[in-house]
Amino acid sequence: MTQRSLFSLSCFCVLVVFLLTACTQEEKQDSLPILGFREVVNGDTVYHKIKDFEFVDQDSNRIVNATFKDKLYVTDFFFTSCPTICPKVKQQMLRIYDKFAEEDRLVLLSHSIDVRRDTVATLKRFAQKLEVDGKRWHFVTGEEDHIYDMADDYFVVAQKDPNAPGGFDHSGKIILVDPDRYVRSFADGTDPESVDRLLLDIQQLLDETAGQ
Repeated sequence: MTQRSLFSLSCFCVLVVFLLTACTQEEKQDSLPILGFREVVNGDTVYHKIKDFEFVDQDSNRIVNATFKDKLYVTDFFFTSCPTICPKVKQQMLRIYDKFAEEDRLVLLSHSIDVRRDTVATLKRFAQKLEVDGKRWHFVTGEEDHIYDMADDYFVVAQKDPNAPGGFDHSGKIILVDPDRYVRSFADGTDPESVDRLLLDIQQLLDETAGQ
């Protein structure tokens, strides 16, 4: 296992611990917990926040943090020629897309980890095949290292691996991020029951952030 895989695995383990802790306190929770690393600075708790990013989507639009201003977004990592988990994850992402078709405060963001083959044109064809609206679901590419660093920021694995099917090692996780860039929930994108729970979390967070 590479150093990046070990780092991402440790990050994910921390995320799971926080989520399990939140579940044990479910009766006391009025809102979704903020997941990930945290530290106390001058008596205040500082939570992990998604860092600045810049990508290009299937319509050649520049996608940055401000693209999701005042919105929730659901994100994952994939590649269009993936022979394993990606088709299953995309079916679950489509469930989310369809479930919240009338909700303009929720956007989907899918990062390609195969920047050489997944050009803007390739991502455009992929989006067209799924018959989705480019304003509601962004399929993005960018600098390879930046995409892999962002995977670390979301506590998932995304990296080249010549021994993995398709040449990449990547996670099937789907992550929910709030308007303040905090990770609030996640699901196993290969498990429909896990995504069922995420759908409930999305609706809860939409309700929590209404009017903000």
